[in-house]
Amino acid sequence: MKIGILTGGGDVPGLNPCIKALVERGIESGHEMFGIRRGWAGLLNYDMEADSKEQESWVMTLDRNAVRRVARTGGTFLHTSRTNPGRVKPEDVPEFLRDETWSPNGEKADYSPHVLKIIETLGLNVIIAIGGDDTLSYAERLHREGVQVMGIPKTMDNDVFGSDYCIGFSTAVTRSVDFINNLRTSTGSHERIAVVELFGRNSGETSLIAAYLAGVDRAVISEVPFDVGKLADLLAKDKATNPSNYAMMTISEGARMEEGEIVQRGEADAYGHQKLGGVGMVVGEEIKARTGQHIIYQQVAYLMRSGVPDSLDLMVAFNYAHMAMDLILKGQSGRMVALRGGVYTDIPVSMIMQGRKTVDVGELYDIEEYKPKIRHVAGMPMFLS
Repeated sequence: MKIGILTGGGDVPGLNPCIKALVERGIESGHEMFGIRRGWAGLLNYDMEADSKEQESWVMTLDRNAVRRVARTGGTFLHTSRTNPGRVKPEDVPEFLRDETWSPNGEKADYSPHVLKIIETLGLNVIIAIGGDDTLSYAERLHREGVQVMGIPKTMDNDVFGSDYCIGFSTAVTRSVDFINNLRTSTGSHERIAVVELFGRNSGETSLIAAYLAGVDRAVISEVPFDVGKLADLLAKDKATNPSNYAMMTISEGARMEEGEIVQRGEADAYGHQKLGGVGMVVGEEIKARTGQHIIYQQVAYLMRSGVPDSLDLMVAFNYAHMAMDLILKGQSGRMVALRGGVYTDIPVSMIMQGRKTVDVGELYDIEEYKPKIRHVAGMPMFLS
């Protein structure tokens, strides 16, 4: 078989180890392995009439030498994008595909027929998509079109529906806890209130778990709109009762105040998402105005997803890769590997479309005190999600 691998969406630690394990297992089993570069953009931009150098900039052969060292690094050497070939804006259409088919009002166009033709031309028997729900949703679309696909969930938000765990989450939480604890020295030295903003669009799991493990005073999550006045009062009280006279909180980038809106900016991407970020600054300014306390605002942001994976993400990345190859070698398709109840398994990739994975607020969060409420963990998954 000819097997293509791609990574889409945001990068996370663990992608390169997963790619390496896939390639080595595939070659060991006698198959040809290919890297589709820059996510789904690799197939959208592949020009059958271009020279070989141009073509290889979008789809490359992967052998053992190509992946020999990559497991030691973070990110994805195949690069990534948020391209959705089913919803392409006029300015993002490759030059060789531009023609009179564009509607005058600039609506997004579906270039899936081109993608299907490229898959057929390259002779790709299977495509392995490593990504979050956006990337995997297009894999599911191709599966319905008859393409053999296999999904591997990754996202540091840990919010792909159907799996308890996604590649990248453990490292993101580890990074967050480290940065929060390091920030205590400056926050305590200056006797301030620290507002630490973490990634998390629809799920506040990174804010919740990082706050729980780092022992911060308050945690605001995406799932629960908050009263900023009440939050300010709680933090002022936390600061006053701390012998070192400081307080700390985490907040998800997708959080919003009661009667307020999510802080976002810019044009929506191909999956309908605008850029998030900045809610922590807004909240910090409100806290300062209401309490008179000085604030330290810190976005951990891309530092959460940078650098090498921790041991857990290495373990899951390798194991997901071997599971995916096992399924492919058995002739299965349209599946996504997953962890459910602490056990490795696989589910239909279509399951990602059937719900949204969020924090179990009733079990894990105190909506009155804005903090983790984790007491009874027997029978719960390792990461409580």
